[in-house]
Amino acid sequence: MTVVTELYALLFYTAAAILLIGVVRRIVIYARAPAPLRIATMPAPLTRFGVVLRMVREVFFFESLFRSTKWTWMFGVLFHASMALVLMRHLRYFQEPVWFWVAIVQPFGKYAAFGMLAGLAALLARRFLVDRVRYISSPSDYLMLCLLLAIAASGAMMTFVMHTDIVDVKAFFLGLMRFKWQPLPADPLLLLHLALVATLMMVFPISKLLHAPGVFFSPTRNQVDDAREKQHVAPWARDAV
Repeated sequence: MTVVTELYALLFYTAAAILLIGVVRRIVIYARAPAPLRIATMPAPLTRFGVVLRMVREVFFFESLFRSTKWTWMFGVLFHASMALVLMRHLRYFQEPVWFWVAIVQPFGKYAAFGMLAGLAALLARRFLVDRVRYISSPSDYLMLCLLLAIAASGAMMTFVMHTDIVDVKAFFLGLMRFKWQPLPADPLLLLHLALVATLMMVFPISKLLHAPGVFFSPTRNQVDDAREKQHVAPWARDAV
């Protein structure tokens, strides 16, 4: 077993643990956060079923972003849809045998890398070119976009420019899952790509990318507009009475 294999095996075990523990911890914090007021953004649904429909539209179609700015919505949808295809394509590295729909999505996920790059480049340019967005952007916003761009670019280069042994890569990840380590190819571009992915996994729980699970706990989105029908009292206020 090479030193590179051992280092990357430990790196991914560490990254996976940080990702899992960090995301679960944040979700618990979100779930426990009090929401004493009805602050659903109008037009708000009047029933629980309406809330579910609203969340579906928000998660899959970015409804609020579409109403806010069409250009950002277009590039956001391009990036997220392309990333979803890329992630589905990568499932083949963790399955044996590969599910039939994962095999079907392979050619689409292959070229979705270009859509992912285009969407990320446009979102990064927006932070430089739009004054009001540049004003509220922090260094972490730029760094996260650059990290995602580097991951997408290095992955695309391995597909179209400098190929690696994907059979050995799959054996490595299957070995990690089964705790039977297999040699990892020492291709520089592959090692860079994997290091960037591990970095993303570790910073995800402390980054703004947590809007992925966070949207489900947003009171402006997940509340029923029934403030006129019944009184809502926060638990701490009820106990104080």
